Amino acid sequence: MRDFTTPARYSARPPPMAIRAWLRYDVVSRVIDRLHPQRVLEIGCGQGSFGARLAGRLDYLGVEPDRAAYEVAASRIEERGGTVINGNHETVPPDATFDMVCAFEVLEHIDDDQGALAAWVAFLRPGGRLVVSVPAFQDRFGPMDVHAGHFRRYSPAQLRDRLTEAGLIVDDITVYAWPLGYALEAVRNRIDARKLAIARAKGTGIEELTAASGRTFQPSKRAAGAVVQAATLPFRYLQRTRPHRGTGLVAVASRPAA
Repeated sequence: MRDFTTPARYSARPPPMAIRAWLRYDVVSRVIDRLHPQRVLEIGCGQGSFGARLAGRLDYLGVEPDRAAYEVAASRIEERGGTVINGNHETVPPDATFDMVCAFEVLEHIDDDQGALAAWVAFLRPGGRLVVSVPAFQDRFGPMDVHAGHFRRYSPAQLRDRLTEAGLIVDDITVYAWPLGYALEAVRNRIDARKLAIARAKGTGIEELTAASGRTFQPSKRAAGAVVQAATLPFRYLQRTRPHRGTGLVAVASRPAA
């Protein structure tokens, strides 16, 4: 699998990623390879683990509203030639256009998801692609989702409808994270049920939970990251055999050229 880096521009290895991020990256990296975008905007880039893999070879801009996550993302991405802004999509220059707009695990955090999609589509050039990932299937909604500040999960049909309503042509929707995602969610639900009880006792609101979601369960040490990368390798290939089963969705949709 290609690692989006350019050794001539820097020597540091890309930052570590969490288990589920590697499963998602397996899907998204093949989309990037196929479409060859030149200018990319990432909405809600978190701590920049994916953006750092893009910034070395593309014209990359990321936006991240959480200050703590932004500072980590900026340190990882800007040394590779990318740019990161502390804010949401409203901080992007309104006349900027991109070949691709990405939002990974963001849409489910937004109450007005239709409004968010309409705003993101405006940054796409005609013929450009929107690539989004979201947690799958509302019947799996549990303590993990509540603690992360999710408003909902999506079925493939629901996500297709939202993208179509935003004026996009849906190219593909892939279900991913089979079978490892089921085990991950079982563990996270148990852990987050306890964390959620503590958060509720403190009166923590959904905005705070959402802001912190990009910083939780993120490996910070390269040694731990290397272990996660190696351990997820067989599951990254295994999930390709069941593209209609799993716990997450990756959708690719096009803005009409006309």
